[in-house]
Amino acid sequence: MRTPIDDPGACRKYPRRHFMADAAKALLGVGCTGYLNHSPAARLAHAAMATSPGKAKSVIYLYMSGGMSHLDTFDPKPGADSQGDTQPAQTRLPGVLISNRLPKLAYLMNGIALIRSMTTETGAHEQGQYVLRTSYRQLNSIRHPGLGAWTNHVFGKRNARLPGNVLVGSAAGHPGSGFLPASIAPVPIPNPQAGLENTQPPSYVTDEQFRRRMSLAMQLDAKFKTTHDSALIDAYDATYKEALKLMSSSELQAFDISKESEKVREFYGNNKLGQGCLLARRLVEHGVRFVEVEYGGWDHHNDIYDRLPEMSEVLDNALGALLRDLASKGMLGEVLVVLATEFGRTPKINENAGRDHHPGAFSALLCGAGIRGGQVYGKSDDQGASVEEDGVYPEDLNATIAAAMGLPLDEEFYAPNGRPFRICNNGTPIKELLA
Repeated sequence: MRTPIDDPGACRKYPRRHFMADAAKALLGVGCTGYLNHSPAARLAHAAMATSPGKAKSVIYLYMSGGMSHLDTFDPKPGADSQGDTQPAQTRLPGVLISNRLPKLAYLMNGIALIRSMTTETGAHEQGQYVLRTSYRQLNSIRHPGLGAWTNHVFGKRNARLPGNVLVGSAAGHPGSGFLPASIAPVPIPNPQAGLENTQPPSYVTDEQFRRRMSLAMQLDAKFKTTHDSALIDAYDATYKEALKLMSSSELQAFDISKESEKVREFYGNNKLGQGCLLARRLVEHGVRFVEVEYGGWDHHNDIYDRLPEMSEVLDNALGALLRDLASKGMLGEVLVVLATEFGRTPKINENAGRDHHPGAFSALLCGAGIRGGQVYGKSDDQGASVEEDGVYPEDLNATIAAAMGLPLDEEFYAPNGRPFRICNNGTPIKELLA
């Protein structure tokens, strides 16, 4: 059961009326009212309620690596011993509180589906990240595909000139395409401001020299393939050819956030997450099917309240800007935005003024295509230590994302070793969250 928030009809009426009147002046700030006016903010709530399963054509997946504290972000516990320095603040949903360091997201909460009952079986980063991204436990015998690879394997690309799967941030530990073809592994973009690097030949190489070199390389490759044919080589060859096409394509500008105005770049925030979200918006706008933006630094074992306020502000501004920007462009009906982390943090603050790993309870959120916003699903106990209602495992979260995209959850796919696998393992979509 979903946590009761308010009468559904009243919940719809309240934000729609007030968003149109108040959103820009109360939330966007003076400098942004000309860029995103009243009606786009209103459309955020409308899009979240009007979309239906299978409508998400693209996903922007914001991964907060390190284990983001649920108690200090989306599941505060007023008056509890576990609360620490974070103060709760009222959101647009009556009775629903989040951190006072997230005022923009608090205002947009009427279009967001918040999960407060995430739980997992591991408190180790590598294993937690793996199961969050793949729905499977990490094994030495096989590597499972990430959700972005599955999406492109089933549906193919939306834009033939661009990669269908992109990872903005660190690629360390990412499962990539797993046992699926390497051609659908995420293309890594370490620095969103630099975009896709090395896309042009060196200045000292003329166009004619480059064409001759590529012709020779292809001849050698063709000869090699006659005696060394394999799926891996075919995947490499396909990726190589796609890269060559992209180098000469106007679609390459999708990776260049300098094409955006200074006002827009500032709106998102001059930091890794803000610029990563802006790049993600550009990529899905150009037809990239799955974009993950990784933002690390949440592993606060020491002095959590020295760094957390700044990181919360970055998150609030970046995600708030992304949602309002997508709404202003009418894209939330086709784009699903996800925020997730591998586990939460302990209710008890340790002797180093930090919080340790805590897989027992944490939070995630979804907004946009295929999702019914304006609700809270699940509940943790009064200390935020364990799930009290409607537990959600990583594979259930992934199954909900997959259902919003229309992926075949019951279909079996076979790995090279002959073993059958499902996209989200045994995960069950959260029906209450699907529009």
